[in-house]
Amino acid sequence: MMNPFLQVAIGGAIGATARYATYRAIGAHSPGFPVATGVVNVLGSFVMGVLAALMAHRIGNQYAPLLLTGVLGGFTTFSAFSLDALTLWERGQTAGAAIYVVLSVVLALLAVIAGLIVGRGIWA
Repeated sequence: MMNPFLQVAIGGAIGATARYATYRAIGAHSPGFPVATGVVNVLGSFVMGVLAALMAHRIGNQYAPLLLTGVLGGFTTFSAFSLDALTLWERGQTAGAAIYVVLSVVLALLAVIAGLIVGRGIWA
């Protein structure tokens, strides 16, 4: 079994690279609004739910440092979400900032619930 710290490091590199690729792919198509950050957080929440169900019902937690902490920790980012929300607020886009915060949190929670439902349906 690989050292958990090495798993997190490798997974973090993979997740951060995937996040950067998502920002490059989506960011150019969403001027003025942080769509890419929302996408990675919602998608990452869904995958977190699916993987949590997979680990609970099939493979155990031996890959949690690699996949959950590393890949998904590097892919999703609350710090970028916070900066994006503050940037909208500072630009005077108060309603946009509020909508972004509410949608991001609600959609991420719904995504992790959906991921758990899907994962449990497959592996339970």
